[in-house]
Amino acid sequence: MAHVARELDLNAYYGPGTVLDKMNVVPGLKTSTAFFFFLRANLVVNPSAVSTPDMEPAPSTKLPSPSPSPLVTADRPRNPVPNDLPPLSVGVLDSEIDKVDALNLVTDSIAQQRQSSSYYLIFHPYLLAILSIGLAIAYQYSWRIKRDVGTALMLHSGVIMTYLLGIRYVTGSYIQVAENTKRSWMASEDGEEDTVVGVRFGKDLIGALVLRLEPNPSLSGKKRSRGSALRGGKGVIRAWTVKLRYRRKGVGADLLHEAVRLTRERCGRDAQVGFAREHANSTTVLPEAFNGPLRKDEQRAAKTLERVLGEWEGGRRRRKL
Repeated sequence: MAHVARELDLNAYYGPGTVLDKMNVVPGLKTSTAFFFFLRANLVVNPSAVSTPDMEPAPSTKLPSPSPSPLVTADRPRNPVPNDLPPLSVGVLDSEIDKVDALNLVTDSIAQQRQSSSYYLIFHPYLLAILSIGLAIAYQYSWRIKRDVGTALMLHSGVIMTYLLGIRYVTGSYIQVAENTKRSWMASEDGEEDTVVGVRFGKDLIGALVLRLEPNPSLSGKKRSRGSALRGGKGVIRAWTVKLRYRRKGVGADLLHEAVRLTRERCGRDAQVGFAREHANSTTVLPEAFNGPLRKDEQRAAKTLERVLGEWEGGRRRRKL
């Protein structure tokens, strides 16, 4: 059997004194002959296997468009706007039926003052102090003296019910005020009808404003036509209301814009517009200390009208420029 060399001495090929000679000094760096045979066998290249690559452009083929994935879906809006949404329109109400509907909205707003006033009174500090005194008396009698749980519950419940019924009774006068607001309220002393502005959502009347155009006081007593007497006059808003579900949505501002437009169209571009001192919701049935909700509503209405007038003035300046 022939002797197979396990290690290859590179000094035989490259001579002594070379780097390879120094490598052979270290046993771990001796190169195995099996590794060189393996490397030589893999480096042999068959010339027939080498071919020139084809550099011609491949024919262009149109790839089919990718089909939409069934797993990908578009997000739908949370509050989609329906296509059959009825239109919103603002204008003067001329028919008697429309004016009666507007008056019903006004009387409803007067009656709703009962709920807002009742809620305000329930948590008013003055009345809560009275309620606390009543509950303390009930506690002293039912628990300190009688020592009876049933009596304590009955007396405490009675005090609370009396408290709530008393508030309901004193605010019930708003219902009477609403019932006393008749159709004749929408006319002046000389029989001149007030201008009624309404907002319709489709066919439903959702907002109403009663506007009284007062003539120029310097022309009082002179025989003039209604149109000429209004020049230099002013517009007084006697009622302004919107249905509960449509409030805080800009409907009231649209009514005020229309009132300002009508006033300045008939009384002059510099005519003043403001709320009447004795407007539809100005009647109070409680002492002034308990009219907080009413005063807040009046302040909010005045600020809204001031903002609308500011927008009109800004529009006039832009038109001049």
